[in-house]
Amino acid sequence: MPKTRWWQGSRWLGSPVRAWFVAAVAGLLAAAAGVAVAGTVASTPSPAPSFNGPVYAIAYRGDTVYVGGNFTAAIVAGRAVARQRLAAFDARTGALLGWQPGADAVVRALAVDGATVYAGGDFTTLSGQPRKSLAGLDAATGTVTGFRHVLAGRVNALAVGSGRLYAAGKFSAVDALARTNLAAFSLSTGGLDSGWRPTTDNTVNAVAAAGNRVYLGGSFHKTNNVSSTPRLTAVDAVTGALITSFAPRPAVGVLALAVDPAGIYTAQAGHGGRAVAYTSAGTARWTQLFDGDAQAITVLEGTAYVGGHFDNACTTGVTGAQGACVNGSVPRVKFAAIDPAGALTGWAPQADGVVGVRTLAANPALQMVSAGGDFTTVSGLTQKRYASFTPTTVPPSPPTTSPSSSAPPAPVTVASYDFDTTTGAGSFSDNTGRGHLLTAFAANGATLDTADHNGGHAVVFPPVCTATTGCPRMVLQTPSTADLNPGSGPIAYGARVRLTADQATDGQNILQKGYSTGGGQYKLQADKLTGRPRCALTGAASPTTYPAKSSITIADGAWHTLECRRTSTELRILVDGQVTGSTTVPADLTIDNTAPLVLGGKGLADNNSQYHGALDDTWIATG
Repeated sequence: MPKTRWWQGSRWLGSPVRAWFVAAVAGLLAAAAGVAVAGTVASTPSPAPSFNGPVYAIAYRGDTVYVGGNFTAAIVAGRAVARQRLAAFDARTGALLGWQPGADAVVRALAVDGATVYAGGDFTTLSGQPRKSLAGLDAATGTVTGFRHVLAGRVNALAVGSGRLYAAGKFSAVDALARTNLAAFSLSTGGLDSGWRPTTDNTVNAVAAAGNRVYLGGSFHKTNNVSSTPRLTAVDAVTGALITSFAPRPAVGVLALAVDPAGIYTAQAGHGGRAVAYTSAGTARWTQLFDGDAQAITVLEGTAYVGGHFDNACTTGVTGAQGACVNGSVPRVKFAAIDPAGALTGWAPQADGVVGVRTLAANPALQMVSAGGDFTTVSGLTQKRYASFTPTTVPPSPPTTSPSSSAPPAPVTVASYDFDTTTGAGSFSDNTGRGHLLTAFAANGATLDTADHNGGHAVVFPPVCTATTGCPRMVLQTPSTADLNPGSGPIAYGARVRLTADQATDGQNILQKGYSTGGGQYKLQADKLTGRPRCALTGAASPTTYPAKSSITIADGAWHTLECRRTSTELRILVDGQVTGSTTVPADLTIDNTAPLVLGGKGLADNNSQYHGALDDTWIATG
């Protein structure tokens, strides 16, 4: 169980909440073909060398590209040319350059400042000279410079800014002086910065310098020994002090970072994977979910380029078993791009391999994006472990149905909650970006608790109470808005739930908007003592309720995915993707009410139909 605190009446009780972040799609696919069309780089790679082992790091200096990794040769025109984990080539032509310092182990990070290329990784020697995990190289000749320090551990990431070289990874000391996973060095003298000493309690995977901030991403839970500062934080570029105003608190590990004037971009792991963009205040701008880890990210003219070991980009805010997209996806094999508004673009240079893309870098002057990793083909062409892409305009993706098809468009997700994103005490963010903030309301000593689930967190509602009055009551609620009312159109809504047999009581409300009188309603319940879920619709014109009852129970202590789906004249209930019940509804049944959307019950009264199980990944789609 994670650290939690609880909402009671009008205040929080207990220890500090760990506010977790993001497992849902804010930038849903917007164009008719399912993706936005945007000017971006080409999907076909430009001429460049291949490599016989993984590429972990890329850095630009003018027209020169420097790469580091775990290769022993560059492959040019089918011929292997010796390069021991470091190489350089012309960015425009792909011509391999003579720059060839050699490392004895993996090079994981590169950064350039002036005439120096800095390298970090697992190595102990560079070109035969002792250099433990960190070194400087002449950008023109490859000669090892006098920059020399001994790190007790591994460097994962490097960044340049504020007159300093910032190093991040998993290490405990520099030159026998304590430095916990972070260190800075003067670019002018090469000396260790004695005043910059931030710490983390676990690995830092990524670092990015921007203005007076240094952003940190990783698997840590504390920065500078401050609680509830997990996985993504910012520290002062000069003093190393924690910047407390930036506190996004993602729920899963951060694997890569990029920055531009609009904010910071992250590639994240988790149940599936996701790319998330934040403002400088730590507020999420958009989120894109994938069916595998996002491992690399860069940004060029506001478009974020993402790489990883995913095969699909999800079109809803829900993932299922093993991180698979639920209720919709489009192919994005190892590569994807997201426009400044958070919409997935048509850029799709499909690549192969299991690990896929490990690193991405952009060169604004050349309008170029480069990728490194374990892939061997890109867009059907042989291009091993490094690829670069130059400008073009991506054409629209082909429609998923024939233009003459009369099939109605799928509903658009208008609210989505993973309960990993909080905006303050007792509130949960809407991951679609539409602002449907959920707020906890409680009575009779009820508490809001959470449980770990699929790399994030689920909400746990009050336990069963057999008294007729005074039982603990708790619901999550957001005010009514027009987009939460489907009218007479299609609607789909659902959640992931966990309910045990002893938690199954008479008529528990999991999700509800509206009532049987006054504008109609839609709801999802765990019905009666059997624990069988049901969906129900009531129209504004008649109090008649139309229930679709599941033929199977969910009260077995396991997690189940529930979905209610209304087309023009049919309401279906799906359990774990399978239809388990349906009913006919009038074609003109209309739902248009001013009641709030409520999760976990009808309200706080004694007859509130309190839900007693756990709840996660809840969503509503209309239109």
